[in-house]
This record gives sequence, C-alpha cells and structure tokens, in this order.
Amino acid sequence: MDPTERLLTELPELELIGLLQGASNYTFLAQLGPHAPSGLKVVYKPARGESPLWDFEAGTLYQREVAAYELSKVLGWPLIPPTVVRRRGPHGVGALQLFVEADGRHFLSEQATQRETWLRIALFDVITNNADRKSGHCLFDAEDRVWVVDHGLTFHTDPKLRTVIWDFSGEPLPADLCGDLEGALIGLERGKLNEVLEPLLRPGEIRVLGRRLRAAMAPGWRFPEPTSAWSVPWPPV
Repeated sequence: MDPTERLLTELPELELIGLLQGASNYTFLAQLGPHAPSGLKVVYKPARGESPLWDFEAGTLYQREVAAYELSKVLGWPLIPPTVVRRRGPHGVGALQLFVEADGRHFLSEQATQRETWLRIALFDVITNNADRKSGHCLFDAEDRVWVVDHGLTFHTDPKLRTVIWDFSGEPLPADLCGDLEGALIGLERGKLNEVLEPLLRPGEIRVLGRRLRAAMAPGWRFPEPTSAWSVPWPPV
C-alpha cells in the first residue's frame, strides 16, 4: 500500500462537502483529515448510494472502481487517482478516491492531442470491458496529465464496451504494450494481482479479464469497432 492509499484508508475524519452534480449514483466531494495544511479532498462513492441496474449487481460498483485502479497500477497506465475501499464513512462502505483538480478539458476537446494517452485509455477500456467511458471522465490537471475516473461499470463477463474513444478501431496492439499486458496476465494467473482482485470481483469476472488480456496479445488482434449506436454513451460528456 503506497502512502496515499494508506492515508485514504486510515485517516479518521471524513467530512462531506457536498454532492457532485451530474452523477447517476450518489457521489460526494469530501475532506479527509487530519492532514496538513487543510485536509485531503476526496471523492466518496458509498455502496448504499448506487442506483439499481439490471446488469450489474447492486453494491458492487465501488469494488469495480478499486479493481480498475489496482489493474492500472500493474499495467502502468492509464493514470487513475489512488482509489481504495473505505470501510467506514458517513454512508457506510464505499470507494474513496483522491480528488483531481481539473481544468475543464476532456477527451472530445483534446481529441487531436496526446494520441498515446488516448490509445492506452482505449485499450484499458477494452480490457476492463468499460460500459461507460464518457469524455468527461478524462481529466486534465495543471501539469497537462490526463487522469481517468468513473470505473464502476467495468469487468462484466458479457461484452459491454461503450465508449466515446473509438479512434483506434481496427488498429493492432502496439508492440511496446504487449509486455505490459503480459505482466498483468502473469499477475492475474499466479501473482499478487489475483489476490488483490479476489475480494473485489467475482471469480468469473476475473477469469474473463484473463481471456481479454490473452485475446489482446494474440496475433491479428485489432481494436474493436462499434457495433451499434448503443456503443457510444449518451450524453457523451
């Protein structure tokens, strides 16, 4: 556990500042302390605040948020703010994520820039089977880094890919990313990644994640193409 994850997990004071607008589930901006000089700003997503869905089991979205972060650490990309399971909070167990001060830019406004960043995010969404990648989930900070958030609708066993980032459809896997996928697969099959994901995902979801990793490394693999209008989320931001 890195120092930020430890702070998110162990700092005792979690004070709600307010609801974040536009979220389909209850998502709170909060302050975590004591931490100099004025606490840590965090995003708190309690299991109790998740809206019922027909295709994702109730009370599991916060676990998927954490699972996506753990996978990104092993891959080395994309940048996801530190995210942990917080056992105690004003509304019970949920995900706690470090808040990113963003400047308002997002994928659709910066589509022509940072091609390598967008490619890795698109690949991550294929691997995690992200059913809700909107443009506004890609946040730019003051150092021009792109952070991606909102991974509650991931890791389903059925094909669910729904994203605004279809720019790489039909392209092969870049050779320099094959080693990253192989490392994640090894970690999933006989390393620590499997141990980390076991409390967060169902066994079948972990198995299918492994299949997606293997499939992306197979000769002739190409980034998928949208199958219908459903393949693009609405609203796109």
